[in-house]
Amino acid sequence: MADSPAADFPITENLVRTLLRNAHLDYAEEPLSLAFAGWDNEMWRLGTTRAVRLPRRELSVPLIDHEQLVLSRIAALLRPAGVQVPEPLAAMPATEPFARPWSVVPWFGGSAALHQPRAVRTAWAAKLAEALAALHVAADADAPANPVRGQALQTRDGAVRERLAMTVFPPRVLAAWEDALSTPGWPHAPVWVHGDLHAGNIVVDGPQLVALVDFGDVTSGDPAYDLAAAWIVFDAAGRREFIAASAHVDADTWVRARGWAAAIAVTLTVLSDDRPDYAALGAEIVAELVAES
Repeated sequence: MADSPAADFPITENLVRTLLRNAHLDYAEEPLSLAFAGWDNEMWRLGTTRAVRLPRRELSVPLIDHEQLVLSRIAALLRPAGVQVPEPLAAMPATEPFARPWSVVPWFGGSAALHQPRAVRTAWAAKLAEALAALHVAADADAPANPVRGQALQTRDGAVRERLAMTVFPPRVLAAWEDALSTPGWPHAPVWVHGDLHAGNIVVDGPQLVALVDFGDVTSGDPAYDLAAAWIVFDAAGRREFIAASAHVDADTWVRARGWAAAIAVTLTVLSDDRPDYAALGAEIVAELVAES
């Protein structure tokens, strides 16, 4: 993985420990260590069953707010499907010395599906379909707004065509986008949308799907944005399993989902100068679109 951008403010072990003690949490003295510093947030492992999640950039502060607002509701939706989400165990408001919201969340065993070959992911494709069926129900009115994710594809046509012109893509990529644009939009009430569903945000333990994480971009709208995972996450065999297990999804939604996969592939490809991992994922998605044709 490429390096994350520099943090806007320092987060140290001493700071995290101080926040935990100030919050008077029973587990405030458990062992603490930095698990990883992502693009937007840092995760500090706390003991063996918890983690502390803090924003490391000002732009990501609202993402923590979004998770604190809705993850308890999302957890209730996905619990019957046997899939976990990082529902905050403690949702802390902005207070000194950090002055930004932060959360204590469960620590899930396993690893990101990003570290599995695509062929291995077929084992849990049907389970992911079940989880998304549970998630994609009518969203509450206070669902966080997002200008891109879950919205009509037409709102991104200009940006996608501009990026398509920046490099050479197989004709299938443009065709997938244009097919989606010409397909009827989502005709129902907006549903919950994860908003960033890729293999790095799916926790697995071998053949088992454990959890969906990183809900900072959670929003409401067209479920096609999440269902683009058929191309973003899986190979042909996994995609067949995923689609077959999604009997509730109509053909138009799959066309829009394929269009979103094309748009995401294009974006990852042309905006990946300092992110070789993005470029690699973009190439993988393009390959899946081409192979399907």
